[in-house]
Amino acid sequence: MSSVCLKIMTILCLSGTATSDPGSSGVVLKEIGRDVTIQCRNPQKDQESLALKKGLNMEFDVFFNRHDSKKVTIAMDFRGRLQYNGLFPNIDILIKNVTSKDTDTYWCVYNKFGTPVTKNGEGSILLVVTEPPRDSLVPRPPCDQSNNNNNYMILVLVVIGAAVLLGIIICLLVWIITKTKSLRSAKKPRRVATNDVYEEMRGTIRL
Repeated sequence: MSSVCLKIMTILCLSGTATSDPGSSGVVLKEIGRDVTIQCRNPQKDQESLALKKGLNMEFDVFFNRHDSKKVTIAMDFRGRLQYNGLFPNIDILIKNVTSKDTDTYWCVYNKFGTPVTKNGEGSILLVVTEPPRDSLVPRPPCDQSNNNNNYMILVLVVIGAAVLLGIIICLLVWIITKTKSLRSAKKPRRVATNDVYEEMRGTIRL
């Protein structure tokens, strides 16, 4: 922990606070498995090579490129997960799938052949790789999926039951209405008028 604090203090003193501008220097926090881009920018002209060095004392070469050659050199530990983009001297270096071992200081170092002086370019960073949040590491219990399936089945059954009940009610209402209309439309029996009174009156008149 003390070494990390020392690195943070060192790079802050040498490079200033972190910013989001291209080629800026500062502390970069990344979770394990994420990617980080180091944007190396040349502060002076007439530089002939760029080396991305790792370590507080720049003791480990991660990446090397000469301006007069398209060939680059990548350290064994970073092969397969390091990509670069751009033209010398302004090159963006992408490190994929960072691990806790990648936590360190990274320097963009430019060199002019024939002179012993090297220049620290813009873009040097202190990379701090952290563990992801605990919530993202805990897998969801399998019962959650089964509970969701059970809730879905219950909902489907309720909907089907409601639809069947509604269909029965509609059929019953249609049957009642049809039956009522049929009873109303049935013909009532007619009363046949008798002529008994008329015949009796005729017989009385004859007498």
